[in-house]
Amino acid sequence: MPPDLLAHALAAKGFMPEDEGALLHRHAAERAAAGPLLEVGTYCGKSAIYLGAAAQPVGGTVFTVDHHRGSEENQAGWEHHDPTLVDAGTGLMDTLPVFRRTIRAAGLEETVVAVVGRSTTVSKHWRIPLSLLFIDGGHAEEHAQNDYAGWAPWVVPGGLLVIHDVFPDPADGGQPPYHVFLRALRSGAFAEVETVGSMRVLRRKTGDAGHPVG
Repeated sequence: MPPDLLAHALAAKGFMPEDEGALLHRHAAERAAAGPLLEVGTYCGKSAIYLGAAAQPVGGTVFTVDHHRGSEENQAGWEHHDPTLVDAGTGLMDTLPVFRRTIRAAGLEETVVAVVGRSTTVSKHWRIPLSLLFIDGGHAEEHAQNDYAGWAPWVVPGGLLVIHDVFPDPADGGQPPYHVFLRALRSGAFAEVETVGSMRVLRRKTGDAGHPVG
């Protein structure tokens, strides 16, 4: 990864360790020339820089989907709440301005495309095959399962599904992303490729883009 973009990624607000970011970038670089990359859960753009750094050299595109009002664990009263991300006018979380500044500073505005809306709403209308899908949205069971159901079918054969915050041991973190990981394996549509930290990489083995994955 180019040192300047790595510096931007490390400086950006977010919750991804450097080794997991490196894994995401490496696999995104493998897939970027084959079609668009998409992430669910933008937050302030940290992971979008890792993805964008992989797509930019080959003229690829990264779509990043988020309503930018913060997931449940980023609201007031929760451990990961950041009061600097609250819009003073509305009193609501709003990470979109920070994301836009982050991507502009990294020089990735022509590569990373923000799709502002709820994952379930956008996925309902999505019809573009994806070379790589990165799921890192809301971590409640409902949201994690909806992200998988709505987006995983659009991964092309041979394409990659990457899931963040997968913790088999409940003592290490919430279980919904782990349940999604198990669901993907049970479906038979995906096979595990690699693990680093809480990041799981799977490859689509059966079916075509747009076909249900189970």
